Order: sequence, then structure tokens, then C-alpha cells
Amino acid sequence: MPTSSASTNDSAKSAGGGVQSLERAFDLLERMADAGGEVGLSELSASSGLPLPTIHRLMRTLVVCGYVRQQPNRRYALGPRLIRLGESASRLLGTWARPFLARLVDETGETANMALLDGDEIVYVAQVPSKHSMRMFTEVGRRVLPHSTGVGKALLAHVPDHEVRALLSRTGMPAATEKTITTPDGFLAALEDVRRLGYAVDDSEQEVGVRCLAVSVPDSPTAAAISISGPAGRVTESATDKIVPVLQQVAAELSRSLASSGG
Repeated sequence: MPTSSASTNDSAKSAGGGVQSLERAFDLLERMADAGGEVGLSELSASSGLPLPTIHRLMRTLVVCGYVRQQPNRRYALGPRLIRLGESASRLLGTWARPFLARLVDETGETANMALLDGDEIVYVAQVPSKHSMRMFTEVGRRVLPHSTGVGKALLAHVPDHEVRALLSRTGMPAATEKTITTPDGFLAALEDVRRLGYAVDDSEQEVGVRCLAVSVPDSPTAAAISISGPAGRVTESATDKIVPVLQQVAAELSRSLASSGG
């Protein structure tokens, strides 16, 4: 993505052969998302290195198209038209992930899930259920707070501590069970464990008697994690030693598949 004001010709080709104005527009959308969804032109100019006239021209086009809206305070916010694109992309990502989740079920025997971090919430985008009569079920599209889930820990382990604290201050940390982590310091300590071990655990923190193991999908185009979940009597410590390498291998293969498909 361009980080300097080398040219103000928005129809120029980029160094990679693409259309420079498109690359710049998508870069600005990404920067808006990183900033929480609302920014001023001067902030975008400072972070992108583009001159204000170029940014204003691009933002005006995005406003006309509905992908950005201008607030009464003159700042710019991500627009509602992006929601449809995001929902469609999430469904496709879930579809692409299903064969990998099916493999997880075959090799671990437990229900497999894929989830994304959407704003301050975890959203489940795909699931393949276990073949056991006693199995876990999470509805695709369900949203939960990240502090009580394995996938939430796996995703937030890669986020700076100060951003995690800000997220927790916005969402609060309600207890789903008596084992739910309910303090920022406790949660940050759990994230350190995730970074050290290479996987996350939800041990009856979202639902009593349910144990979940999760890993992030490396280099995913959007932050994603996969997990298995099952009764604590089956997803034991000894089972964890066998399941985690499978999770990590499948996550790496899913990452390569998304990269090769341009996902």
C-alpha cells in the first residue's frame, strides 16, 4: 500500500500493476477499521502519508458509494454498505473452512468451529458437529464476548495488551460460569499462556462441563481461529496433547489454502 505522496494521479498504476486509486481506497478503509471505524482526514493523512487533497477525493467517492459516511462532526465512519460485503465474505470463509473442520472432527472426534473477531465480539462462521451422541453445538452466526472463549483467547493473544484492556473496558467481563475470567489482569495472564503454549483453552468458562481448545489461523486475511469443543470428560489433559498438534496442522493448511485462493 502507498505510504507517500509520490503522485496525486488517482488512476495511475501501482508498483504491483494494480490500480493505485483502488489500492489507496482499500488501504484507507483498513486504516479506518484499525482506528475503530471513525477517523478524521488529518488522522488518515498522518497514518497513510497521503496528501489531504488525495484523501478527500477518495473519501468523497467512498461516501457516494455508501462505503463511508460523513458524521455531523465532519469525521468519517465506515458505512453500512460494507456490512453486506462482510456478511457475504464471512459465509464464504466458513464454506472454504468446512472441509478442514470436517477433518478435525474425523481426527479428534469432537465438534469443530471457526470464529472471527468482529468488532469487540466473537462471531462463529462455521461448524462441523461431532458424531458422538453427546456433542457440543454452537449456532453459526452466534456472537459471544471473547473473554470466556477459547477462540477469543486465541485471537486476542496477538493483540497488544493496551488494546485488549480497551476492548474489555467496552464489553465488560460478565461471568458465564464460576470459572470465567472476570479481571483484565487475569485475562492478560491467560493470553500470555496462549503465546507460550501455542494454543488456548476454555475450561468450563463459557459453559459448565465443556472444554474447548483453540488456535489462530496464521496469516489469515482476517483474524480467524479454529477450535474443537466437547465434554470435559473427553477433552482431557491427555487428549489435549493429541488434539493440539492436529489443530495446529489444520490451521496451517487452512492458512495456505486461503492464501492460494486469494482469500
